[in-house]
Amino acid sequence: MELIKNFLTLLSENEQMIYFVILSIFVGIEVIGGVPTVLHTPLMSGANAIHGVVIVGAIFVMLNTSQDDYISLVLGFFAVLLGTLNVVGGFVVTDRMLEMFKKK
Repeated sequence: MELIKNFLTLLSENEQMIYFVILSIFVGIEVIGGVPTVLHTPLMSGANAIHGVVIVGAIFVMLNTSQDDYISLVLGFFAVLLGTLNVVGGFVVTDRMLEMFKKK
C-alpha cells in the first residue's frame, strides 16, 4: 500500500514532466513519419550516433553517485549499455547502406 502511495505522489509531483514526455513522443512520431523512405535510414543512423551524448551523461551521473545508491548505478549501467548498442548499431546500418552504393 505504501508503494502505491509513493508512486502516486511521484506522479503528482512530476505531472508537467510526464505531459512533456508524452507530447514529445507524439511530436517525434509525426516528425519521423513525415520523412521520405529514402532519407529514413541515414536519419536514423545519425540519430543513433547521437546517443554518444547519452553514454557520456550516464557515465557522468554514475561517477557522481554514491556507491550505496544501487538503483542509480544499475540504471546508469543500462543507459551506458543500451546507448553503446545504439551507437554501434547506427554505424553498422550506415556502413551497410553505404555498401549498397559501391560498385562491384
